[in-house]
Amino acid sequence: MHRQSEREWELAIGPDTVRLFILKAKAISAALNDDYTDGSEHEVELDGDARESHNHDGLAEEEEENLTEEELRELIDDLNIDEAAELVALAWVGRGDFDAAEWVEAVAEARQRGNKRTSSYLLGMPMLADYLEEGLEAIGA
Repeated sequence: MHRQSEREWELAIGPDTVRLFILKAKAISAALNDDYTDGSEHEVELDGDARESHNHDGLAEEEEENLTEEELRELIDDLNIDEAAELVALAWVGRGDFDAAEWVEAVAEARQRGNKRTSSYLLGMPMLADYLEEGLEAIGA
């Protein structure tokens, strides 16, 4: 396998910043998965008295989860054009849309498509953390 260690370009976005994004994306994903697997917490059980079987104490948890997502959204929105394009390109490489050898092309296409909805686009990827991890690994960062 060809390693990109002797690449002719430098990343505008630091690998540690991407790793922070990965951790936040994993936290968001874990919160969603816990919510789905624990489904009984949100089910309404009807008995003779037709009462709900849950309380609304979970609202505090929902706010906390939204905070993590909102933090990640703000961090992505604060990136400059080059950093945002590289973050999208990393996700594409990790997802297999581009090969690591096509890094320059991936960044160019991401920059061309770039807009103010980059955070929404990335947060809409269900496996964002995995894609970013695999992208970093593929380019040797």
